[in-house]
Amino acid sequence: MFSKQTLDFLFENHMHDSRAWFEEHKADYNRFVLEPLRELVAALTPSMLEIDPGFTTEPQVDKTICRIRRDTRYSHDKSLYRDVMWIIFKEGKMHGTEVPGIYFEINCNNFNYGTGFYHASASYMNTMRSLILEDDKVFRKARRAYEGQKVFRMEGDCFKRPRYPEQLPKLRDWLERRGISFTAESRDFSILFSDRLVEKLIADFQVLRPIYQFLLHTARLERQNQTANQLLQY
Repeated sequence: MFSKQTLDFLFENHMHDSRAWFEEHKADYNRFVLEPLRELVAALTPSMLEIDPGFTTEPQVDKTICRIRRDTRYSHDKSLYRDVMWIIFKEGKMHGTEVPGIYFEINCNNFNYGTGFYHASASYMNTMRSLILEDDKVFRKARRAYEGQKVFRMEGDCFKRPRYPEQLPKLRDWLERRGISFTAESRDFSILFSDRLVEKLIADFQVLRPIYQFLLHTARLERQNQTANQLLQY
């Protein structure tokens, strides 16, 4: 399980930002960071497969576990190592952006978890808005689930100027976003450092289940639309 040493390692490794320091302390990385993440993936896998049997669930780096080494090729921040680690359950490749995922993230100050996208495309969001305005039955289940809980908050940048002022406020919360995710955040380290973490995540991810299924439903419909548009071009 996670421990104070987990947070200490993430902080110190990021502060030193040195290949030499990391190699000298790699055993600590394996013991306090990587192994707890692997254990968490394994513990969550049965319940995650109930949510989506298509999830990738191998408890390995670049499968469900992020790399601690950052990819700095396209970033202004040239730090070698991150001070945040996460796991994610997704269909297909870990770094793909075409489908949503369910994730858990730990950093030196808190932990958070939820469902959403690395980056939802404009076409995806347009498809989602169409389903919402059509009162799609999968969306209705997602909306009821979201409005009936107090664990997760909806996130995502909104349009600068409202585009759906005539809709009810609770619908506008969905419609006006340029991206979308649902996130819970906690600083309760007594849970993070205990066996209760798995139990809590399993229960809270079940709350997310209808919301994730709507996001996935939208992604599949968007994929069908793209295929149909490609066929029309021939």
